[in-house]
Amino acid sequence: MDTMSTNNTSKNVLNSDVEIKGNIKFSGELAFDGKLDGEIHTDGALTLGDGAVINGNISAQSVVVRGKVNGNINAKEKIDIKSRAELFGDIRATKLVIEEGVTYVGKTEVNPNKVSPAPPSARPADTTKIPEPVRTAGR
Repeated sequence: MDTMSTNNTSKNVLNSDVEIKGNIKFSGELAFDGKLDGEIHTDGALTLGDGAVINGNISAQSVVVRGKVNGNINAKEKIDIKSRAELFGDIRATKLVIEEGVTYVGKTEVNPNKVSPAPPSARPADTTKIPEPVRTAGR
């Protein structure tokens, strides 16, 4: 009985000899050090080890990045990119930490105030003003 109650808070570990083709969904914590061709979706915490190679998007509460990621990362809380990590993709988070020595190619959106949950592509359309064509029609 005691082991079943502790499993809810346990940390899941997938070591470097694991290769997965498909999507991963979990709650709680996952330490992943293997290879993944697919996406990761969680409301929990993801820690990618030095040997991790991810080809796909990541959506999580918080992410610690080591290893290589080819895909976008969206974290509700924090993305922590450790030194020697390689990240090719866009990232969006409330908080962002990037250590020295990281290779990163992509766009970044960090919004600690969570003022606008809309994607950045929606903002320019909202701010464009229509009165200019109305003025030219009035001449």
